[in-house]
Formats: sequence, C-alpha cells, structure tokens
Amino acid sequence: MLIHTTLYPKFHCTHKVNSSVSESTTPKDVPFHSQMQNELKKRVKDPLCSSNKFCFCCTRRHFMAALGAAALLPIHPSHASDVSSPANPMAMLNRLHPPRPDWYEEFYATAMNTSMKSYEAEIEGYKSELFANLRGQAKQILEIGIGTGPNLKYYASEGGTSVYGVDPNRKMEKYAQAAAETAGLPAANFKFLHAVSESLPLRDASVDAVIGTLVLCSVSDVNLTLQEVRRVLKPGGIYLFVEHVAAADGTALRFVQGLLDPLQQAVADGCHFTRKTGKNISEAGFSNVDSRQVVLSTASLINPHIIGIARN
Repeated sequence: MLIHTTLYPKFHCTHKVNSSVSESTTPKDVPFHSQMQNELKKRVKDPLCSSNKFCFCCTRRHFMAALGAAALLPIHPSHASDVSSPANPMAMLNRLHPPRPDWYEEFYATAMNTSMKSYEAEIEGYKSELFANLRGQAKQILEIGIGTGPNLKYYASEGGTSVYGVDPNRKMEKYAQAAAETAGLPAANFKFLHAVSESLPLRDASVDAVIGTLVLCSVSDVNLTLQEVRRVLKPGGIYLFVEHVAAADGTALRFVQGLLDPLQQAVADGCHFTRKTGKNISEAGFSNVDSRQVVLSTASLINPHIIGIARN
C-alpha cells in the first residue's frame, strides 16, 4: 500500500490528574546488589575503566561501568515498579535485552546510522518545532533510546546543557558521541548509559526533560518505561515524544501491520507495528498531554506517527 504524505487534522488531548500519587504507586528506590556495594567501597583504589561500558563477559568491567554511573551526580540504580524483576538497572538490561553477538549489534547500529537519512529529512520540520520547547527550559536532558544520536543536533548546542543518552545497544555509543560532537556538545556534557528504559540509572526528579523518538515501539514494557520517565522528571518537567502507532482499526494498513507484526519484531530488534502508544502516554499520569498525528511517506508501514509533549 502506497502511503502519501498526509497531515492529519491536529488534535489536542489534555488530561488533568490529581497531583498526589498514592504510596502504593510511588516508585521506590532499591539498594545496590551486594556485589555492587562491595565494588563501590573500592572506588578510591580502583580507577574507572576508560570504556565506561557494561560488559557481561568481564566481571571487573561490569562493576567498573556501574561505578562510573554512580559517580555521575543524578545517577543511581533505581527500579520504579512493583513487578517481580531484578532490582538494578544492569540486571534489568541483562533480562530484557540479553547480550547480543558483537557483529549483530554493530550491524544494527551501522544500519540505523545509514538507513534513516530520508526519514530524518522528512521529519526534520516536526522535530525542529517539537524540540524548540527545550530552549531555555532544560539544562539536564535524558534521551531514552538515543541510538546513533539523530536528535542531538536539535537541542544539544545550547550552552550549559548536559545530556544523558540511554540505549541497550552498546555499539550505538560511538555514533552518539560523534553526533554530540558534531552538534557542539562538549564531551564532558554527554554521557552514554548502557541500559534499558524500563530501569533508568538516574535519581528521582533529576532531569528537566526526557526525549524519546521511535523507542516505545520496541521496549519490552511501555507502561513501565513511562513510569520511569515520570520518576526521573522533575515536577513540571517535560517529556517530548515522536512514536509510530497502529493504524486505525478496520483499515487495510492496520490489517497488513497485524499480519507482519511478528516478522517486524524479529527483524527490527523488537519493534511492534501495532502498539497504541498514544493511549499509554495519555493514561500514564502526566498532568497534561498535547499531541498530534501525522503520516510520513518515508515511513511506509510505520504509520501513523504521534508527535507531542507531556508535562509531569
């Protein structure tokens, strides 16, 4: 089915919620794993590994990467959920995104860095408008699913901005760092964190803004990711999102998406065609959500998109 460039009528959905959150739903901090605690006791004697990567095949580098994360001001291991799961970000990474072979992660990172150019060119206008909301409003920014860093050019050049980029594919780091440098972001102001969005290694209320573009389609748990987004955002902080969602029920496109969804998940690192992500965001507990829907000709079956801003 050929999808032509079409702009849906803009709509706004604003949700007002009670600012108080019951204790049963408030994210709780959790302690370090006991081995991590032991490593932290040695931090003065044992310098950080220069790679700052999590490595599941080397115990020393595994814990030194955790130590590096702990040294950053807003970072600490926390898991905001009452579900039965590991209690720290590294364990969640290992469970939800088990280590892939190096060749696979490198191939996927390279493909993402080279194959998205036409898509990024078409969506540039929408992103420029969306990221303008960050100007003068955000100094501490987290981008979940940062990938190769295509969004950094829109917001990273503003003076004094610090950016934390989270991605489960460790091979994305060199591309994201290059993108940060090109965008004019000093190396000291950018930190790549090897983690999953369902367990962010940052403290509660530690960032002014969270950014996520084409990431909720592939996370293991959309609602848990949104809980984490809200947890790390400061009161009044903003969440900027661009996501593709399922086409309208009953349409030919929706039928094809349903048919090909299992294959898409297998070949596109867990990406789903059929998620109703807009509904998840609107029900996540943000004080308000303002979004619109667009269709992009370069996105083929990955349509429509929702573009918007949610305030914590």
